[in-house]
Amino acid sequence: MTLLILSGILVLAVFGCVCVVWAARGGPRWTRGVARATLAAGEAARRANRGGRKSGNGDDASAMGGDS
Repeated sequence: MTLLILSGILVLAVFGCVCVVWAARGGPRWTRGVARATLAAGEAARRANRGGRKSGNGDDASAMGGDS
């Protein structure tokens, strides 16, 4: 069941990426809507990923314990 759900998510992600490329090349109107939704979801995921890892000086290596 988990494999089916993950496969569905993968298919939706690939479909969204195809629509982004197609809309950039002047595709139909519905592809632009799907592309907007895909880009918005990607931006939301990026913001959620950055949320807990901010450091004071902006150096990600030092925030994660690495040498700089």
